[in-house]
Amino acid sequence: MLNRIWQGARAAALLAGFVATTAIAQEFPQPGRPLMFVSGFPAGTAPDIYGRLIQARIQQELGVSMVIDIRSGASGNIGMEFAARAAPDGHTVVIATSAMLAINPAVFPRMPIDTQTDLVPLLSVFDAPNFMTVSTEKRPQFINCQTVIDAARAAPGRLNYASTGIGASTHLAGAQFASAFGLDMVHIPYRGGPFAMTALYQGDVDVFFYQTGPVIEFYREGRVRLLAVTSATRIQAVPEIPTVAEACNLPGFDSTTWYAILVPARMPPAIQQRLTDVFTRVANEPEIRDRVIAMGFAPAVADGPSTRARLARDAVVWRDVVDRVGARQQ
Repeated sequence: MLNRIWQGARAAALLAGFVATTAIAQEFPQPGRPLMFVSGFPAGTAPDIYGRLIQARIQQELGVSMVIDIRSGASGNIGMEFAARAAPDGHTVVIATSAMLAINPAVFPRMPIDTQTDLVPLLSVFDAPNFMTVSTEKRPQFINCQTVIDAARAAPGRLNYASTGIGASTHLAGAQFASAFGLDMVHIPYRGGPFAMTALYQGDVDVFFYQTGPVIEFYREGRVRLLAVTSATRIQAVPEIPTVAEACNLPGFDSTTWYAILVPARMPPAIQQRLTDVFTRVANEPEIRDRVIAMGFAPAVADGPSTRARLARDAVVWRDVVDRVGARQQ
């Protein structure tokens, strides 16, 4: 008898929880309130490009406008902190890179948030390697990877490479490359890709390990030369570009960034699930996937738990890389 009473009470509690969760989900999205899609990097970079790619479809699915909210600086930390501190009502998401989530905690001794507990990944959306990029006008002598290596060896401390910030994947790709060949190259960080690209065009920097999406159009216009791609395999958008492993005779080299969409950790599970369903559905649409591939990215849609596990693994790997190349800030 007592057992039946206990079972009935438990069932009633579960039903009440389900009803409450459903009610919370039905309150989202709130009419007239936009969805803020936070990017920690400037306009024209991969997070912004992807946001604009899915913007119309997300708006159709949710029935509210989606605003791309640029909050760049501190290697993406400003954007992540803003999202983590936002009201957990479903109207703020952030697109973050594995560099922001897994590398920044190893680089910066005082992080504004804990990337593994203050934010919850809904899903990962694509992978983006970097291209070893040079200016066709300012550095015509760099025709392949070996010419860069030879130049760096001939003048230690003279050649430099740009990045989108200390600890960014663009920084560590260059640092890994220089470390692998024992090269003395100077790292010059910028506030974002557009600033670093301007420096490359002006001849202020020699090499830039830049992400595939933004740089492919410059390559097709003939403004830059792509010497190699940092992924383990060639990418579909420009299959003529060899990998670093191939071009530089560096077997096993792989420096690829992945992108995920996250929300404040305090967000009710029902709203998290609604957002997950919408973003996953849109990310898997054939037209979206084809556009992602054309931009030089690799569609890699994975659920929240898988993304969380990948983050935990990468945090360990990148901590070792940061220590090895001396990228940790004091």
